[in-house]
Amino acid sequence: MRTQLVGVCLAIIGFLGTILICALPMWKMRAFVGSNIVTAQVFWEGLWMNCVIQSTGHSQCKAYDSILALPQELQASRALICVSLAVSVVAIGLTVVGARCTNFLRDDWLNKANVGLAGGVVFILAGLLCIIPVSWSAHSIITGFYNPLGAQGRQGELGASIYVGWASGALLIIGGGVLCSTYRC
Repeated sequence: MRTQLVGVCLAIIGFLGTILICALPMWKMRAFVGSNIVTAQVFWEGLWMNCVIQSTGHSQCKAYDSILALPQELQASRALICVSLAVSVVAIGLTVVGARCTNFLRDDWLNKANVGLAGGVVFILAGLLCIIPVSWSAHSIITGFYNPLGAQGRQGELGASIYVGWASGALLIIGGGVLCSTYRC
């Protein structure tokens, strides 16, 4: 039962990280420093908005105007992260029903184990659905950075959400794997 709780905790931490990367505009970061440090600006781009933070501490965020004007990679990333969140909610429900420490299906241990195993598999699926758009965005940012034809000073760098997304996806996969390993077929 402890192993199941460890798996659930890891997966829920991964789920919370996925919520975080969905909400925060920190997928891509660009910095502009003028001739003096007073004109420094940091540009953050996320799934839903972009933000400008000036060296004075003033920040301004703006949601994207049109879905159709967004790059396909960003549209797909939005969709996959939202699907990952929805799949994680389903996995949490399955895991609660299938966990040994709950009273759901307590008279039918075989079905309870199958539901719990399904919860672990769905957590693994949610982790993959999180890692795919994060890695795709990271690839796009890195290739844009090293593109010699790109505008100088406009290349972006990996933001914090990319790293949190990789960790969240890994935690979802590891938590799902731990859950799957606790059920004997």
